[in-house]
Formats: sequence, C-alpha cells, structure tokens
Amino acid sequence: MNKIKSLEDLKRVREEALEKRSIATTTGKAQVIVGMGTCGIAAGARETMKAVLDYIETENLDGILVTQTGCIGLCEQEPILQVIRGEEDKVTYGKVNPEVAKKILKEHVVNGNIVKEFVVNL
Repeated sequence: MNKIKSLEDLKRVREEALEKRSIATTTGKAQVIVGMGTCGIAAGARETMKAVLDYIETENLDGILVTQTGCIGLCEQEPILQVIRGEEDKVTYGKVNPEVAKKILKEHVVNGNIVKEFVVNL
C-alpha cells in the first residue's frame, strides 16, 4: 500500500474504499461475515459457517455474500456472526450456534428484522 502523503492521497484512498464497499453491497442483498479466528473455531465457528452455507443452499437464496474474517476481539462472544444489509449498519451477533445462525438468516438477512437477543453491543 502506498503511503498517504497529502490530503488528496487520503481522499483518493477514502473514495476507493467507499467504491469497494459499494460494489460489495450492490452485488448482493446482504453480506454475512463469520469470525473464524482461533478462538472462534474453538467455540464452533466452523459449524456456524456450515449452517449458514447450508441454509442459503437449502432455501435457494441468492445475492448473499458469505465471507470469513479473523479474530474480531470478542472471544467471550464466539462464535460471532456479522450481518450487513445494503446501506444499513453492520450488526454483530454473539454466541451463534448453527440454530441461531439459521434464525438470523431467516429473520434478519431475509426479512430485515434484527434478532435482538443475540446482538453484541460494541
């Protein structure tokens, strides 16, 4: 990555980042991010990720971008799942087992209703 040496450089980097985010959100209705750091995997994140992918396939859902990330820094809340729908704010869910993941997909990703009982306040 090039160093930022001026205000123009900073503006250019910001615009590039916003464009990448726009592309990511417009290519799909939603983005689902699963924390797959060591602590997440130990807490069951692989099973959570598998449940997310299985639900999307079983329900024939399209336009959902599923990605993984490293440690989010909330080890006590693992497995962690984050949802971004279009231009809405990112919602972080904690203690997401496969059943909870399916509920989040059905209620939040598909229907737009946040599943408040599993939301982690950052």
